[in-house]
Amino acid sequence: MEAVEMNSVSLKRPRSEDDVANADEIKRQKILEKSKAGNDSGQSIENVTEQPADTKSEIIPNEDSEEQEEEELEDSDEDGDPESFADMMKHGLTESDVGITKFVSSHKGFSGILKERYSDFVVHEIGKDGRVSHLDDFSVPVDDEDPSEETFTVLSDEDKQRLEELQLFKNKETSVAIEVIEDTKEKRTIIHQAVKSLFPGLETKTEDRDGKKYIIAYHAAGKKALANPRKHSWPKSRGSYCHFVLYKENKDTMDAINVLSKFLRVKPNIFSYMGTKDKRAITVQEIAVLRITAQRLAHLNKCLMNFKLGNFSYKNHPLKLGELQGNHFTVVLRNITGTDDQIEQAMHSLREIGFINYYGMQRFGTTAVPTYQIGRAILQNNWNEVMDLILKPRPGAEKGYLVKCREEWAKTKDPAAALKKLPVKRCVEGQLLRGLLKYGMKNIISAFGIIPRNNRLMYIHSYQSYVWNNMVSKRIEEYGLRAVPGDLILKGATAVHIEEGDVDKYTIHDVVMPLPGFDVIYPKHKIGEAYKEMLVADNLDINNMRHKIRDYSLSGAYRKIIIRPQNVSWEVVAYDDPKIPLFTTDLDKLEGKPLPVLPTDGKFRALKMEFSLPPSTYATMAIREVLKMDTSIKNQTQLNTTWLR
Repeated sequence: MEAVEMNSVSLKRPRSEDDVANADEIKRQKILEKSKAGNDSGQSIENVTEQPADTKSEIIPNEDSEEQEEEELEDSDEDGDPESFADMMKHGLTESDVGITKFVSSHKGFSGILKERYSDFVVHEIGKDGRVSHLDDFSVPVDDEDPSEETFTVLSDEDKQRLEELQLFKNKETSVAIEVIEDTKEKRTIIHQAVKSLFPGLETKTEDRDGKKYIIAYHAAGKKALANPRKHSWPKSRGSYCHFVLYKENKDTMDAINVLSKFLRVKPNIFSYMGTKDKRAITVQEIAVLRITAQRLAHLNKCLMNFKLGNFSYKNHPLKLGELQGNHFTVVLRNITGTDDQIEQAMHSLREIGFINYYGMQRFGTTAVPTYQIGRAILQNNWNEVMDLILKPRPGAEKGYLVKCREEWAKTKDPAAALKKLPVKRCVEGQLLRGLLKYGMKNIISAFGIIPRNNRLMYIHSYQSYVWNNMVSKRIEEYGLRAVPGDLILKGATAVHIEEGDVDKYTIHDVVMPLPGFDVIYPKHKIGEAYKEMLVADNLDINNMRHKIRDYSLSGAYRKIIIRPQNVSWEVVAYDDPKIPLFTTDLDKLEGKPLPVLPTDGKFRALKMEFSLPPSTYATMAIREVLKMDTSIKNQTQLNTTWLR
């Protein structure tokens, strides 16, 4: 098998002087021989597949009205019309900027539109037992100890508002009194149950006042009670965790959990999950929540948009990040131009050979300042550059308030003044500015530390990914698609070199490459030296990847260079209406919606493909191998300027 250079796509743009002068491109070209790959048309694509666990953002609970206003502002600040967005994206990254330059298949590429509709991209989680998550049951497990249905309707909206304010310490009241209008023991019992189940952390008692009965709600144990669901009210025979399947449309996992926690009036940290799923897709995954009944969760189906919860069960354990086997994807590529023969060749190659396991473009951000540059500055201990890269003005697609904030920072270098221009303060820029305000301009390390840990680590992981992509392209360019002496393979969790006499025992599918760190070994051929040269060019020492701040010390890891998807299938379908769905979802099936009726000879053709991938691999990189074209936002918006909706 021979590796194939990336072909230029038809939608090219001339490189600007800034692009040519880009220091990273110059450094990379010193190490990687000049590639024949031209693909200058692509920029980064955001939120395309499951985000690997180490890139997930930390959940920031929405605890007050200011944060709710920020959410509304973020939602309302659209990117503008698609044409202006595409024009702004010309400042973003190309695939070759982050080392993505090779293909493994020999077929001729063709074009297609990825995610013309978010419903064209469906992700089903695969659990550690190999079971694919599906939403196919809305029923609630029968439990004699569950409160009655009347529990959810007995309180008035005004009562609920007052109780929520009491629960969240939003006023000075120490209790809330609810008059019992139809005074019976049964009615009082239902009100007691309603308060305790809907507002964790509150206790109740009955009092006589002026000849009338009142239910008095008050705090059980101070502010800690809100974070810790009531233990004594949970039946001992029932598992402490309610597991359920979350079906969501066009919302990422952390946003979904924040919404659920808001409706349930609990902290987001009582939810657990195995992997984060992206926004612009329909995704189905398992979630676990501590001591919230299936009955309460099922009631959310009546009031939530773009969410459905089902397949409830009680278990004694939460879920852990990374415990999944992977994800099953159903993807529709619309308006394809390939012949039937091209499509067959492409899909057979994907099934039999696979694709290069590159880190996808969403790993590196969507603006003119890639996340790997910030990660490199952290590893260099160059904190002024970290601050500058995050806060300085940058060209390209950004929300208006961020542009004003950056301009103010460039003009004044005053954190307080820049913060005033930033109504949304939960973003990285806002968090860093708050840190600078708190710790001062001479203590950037502490100021940067205000940013949630996972977000900070995302930057250095991005740099590791940047190095890995470049080195894998160099490895395939140098040695092709065969195992060679000096390559690395895994024996259990330990990496070992392939010796000359054993080379015939292994294929390219066995070969791994290291993400740089202090606890990995490197190939014993030209690529081992190329790693060292690339880090030297970035003023880093490959033999000293420990950082004086422990969080930023990189231990490294190993990653397979070729992934062969499982359960690959495909079909070409014809259609006339670009807005018609081309397959039924779990929710469609539950609601009894029929299969879409498609013409036998429509104006357009679409490729519907299904495949399963292990965790931390990027479906866009599999799709890129099929199309042989750039999967970026810019290129896709040029193909169809109406997909951003």
